[in-house]
Amino acid sequence: MSPATEPDVYGILRRHVSPGLALGYKMVGHGAYEVAANGATVRLSDGRELIDFGSYAVTLLGHRCGPVVDAVAAQLAAMPTGTRALANPTVAVFIEELLSRCGAELERVWLGSDGADAVEVALKLARRGTGRPRILAVEGAFHGKTLGALSVTDSTSFRAGLDGVLGPVTHLRRDDAGAVAREVRAGDVAALIVEPVQGEAGVRPLDAGVVRQWGADARAAAAFLISDEIQAGLRRCGPFSMAVDAGWAPDAVLFGKALGGGVLPLSAAVGTSDFFAPLVGDPTWHTATFGGHPLSCAAGRASLPVIDRLAERADELGARFGRELRDLARGYPALVREVRGQGLLWGVDFARPAMAGSMLVELADAGLLVSPCLSSRRTIRLLPPMVTTPAELERAMEAFRTALAATGRIAAEEPAADETAADEPVAGGPA
Repeated sequence: MSPATEPDVYGILRRHVSPGLALGYKMVGHGAYEVAANGATVRLSDGRELIDFGSYAVTLLGHRCGPVVDAVAAQLAAMPTGTRALANPTVAVFIEELLSRCGAELERVWLGSDGADAVEVALKLARRGTGRPRILAVEGAFHGKTLGALSVTDSTSFRAGLDGVLGPVTHLRRDDAGAVAREVRAGDVAALIVEPVQGEAGVRPLDAGVVRQWGADARAAAAFLISDEIQAGLRRCGPFSMAVDAGWAPDAVLFGKALGGGVLPLSAAVGTSDFFAPLVGDPTWHTATFGGHPLSCAAGRASLPVIDRLAERADELGARFGRELRDLARGYPALVREVRGQGLLWGVDFARPAMAGSMLVELADAGLLVSPCLSSRRTIRLLPPMVTTPAELERAMEAFRTALAATGRIAAEEPAADETAADEPVAGGPA
């Protein structure tokens, strides 16, 4: 694209979307923008290449995963969109192959486009199935920003001005093993929704024993357990479903982000027949025009065997990455408070929000893209793709080392700012 035909990308975003969003993009890209990508790398309009450990968990298989792109191209050539009046084999086979990885009890599915779509249908099913209004969620939870999903998201900023129209929800302390047993005594609880690893809250793995107790107490009260694995599932953190693997016996598991192979949007709520009873009885009760789209399902079907094939390699990559992150962080005790995570989902928690903000820019300058945590301004999130090569991992660690040194110099020159809003959302960014 020549300078004469190059679009005014930042001007368009500033005028028609948000000046703050445009500024954030411009700071990270130094005025350049993304134009191409492959594997774990992204090429910018100025010719630079960055390693992508961000993309909000979408690119588990990297960019332009070959089998996924090929499957989408084949579906595009045959039938890009469905009639919604006839059954589609691409959709049906994807459903069967997805459920085959989820355990025998989870035998029903609803397909959407975005993770929040899966959350919305799960909350509706829980309330309709039990006839009860209240949902239990966890402090720091992030389940999306659509109205139903927002009701279980624990963020005063995202919920501001909307509390009056959000459903009844109680957020539990992460470490309170007896919380569900106490809450269900009122007889109005429909479900408990948890994230095995809370991504937006600063990459915080929940205590498996606590969640197991919560699930047992919910079942004893005939309430459902919903596991939101939109970020952490699909073997990013080891198992295909963390809740199934941990023996929590979830009534529903939610997938999204990487389910479309990093090529197309796709989400899924899978669950037991009991949980899905309202939809089994009336499949029109909750629908989405583009839910179960043939192109997305072609991408999803192609992504599943790639995930299986790379799972062992991903476990080794994640263990090495976490070990090296922790080793590096020990050299900067004035900056880094904690490194948390597992598998290919890691968070680095800084002493001040300004340090995390500085790291986002300094890392991009050094050649590495990462994501902020939308509900924890002190934390940056690193999500290496399964396809990251040893050489790319070394480059990423060198970039992290360079960015830490630069942030340390900046922090030494600037006074500490007020930290009262340290765990409130950062500006911009997708959910």
